Amino acid sequence: MNGTNRADIYPGLEVAIILKKDQRSGKRTQGIVKDILTSSAFHSRGIKVRLEDGQIGRVVEITEE
Repeated sequence: MNGTNRADIYPGLEVAIILKKDQRSGKRTQGIVKDILTSSAFHSRGIKVRLEDGQIGRVVEITEE
């Protein structure tokens, strides 16, 4: 599942995000969602979230089933 729909994402979910600094390389960072920062229901590049360790990025994949 990709991370473009806000309804699919909730705190505690394990996801892969791309940090702002990694957008060119496409390097993914794994983590658990703490807060959802995007207010709209859909975002074409991924919903922006804050992970439990404080990192912020856009969800590219939901890794938890």
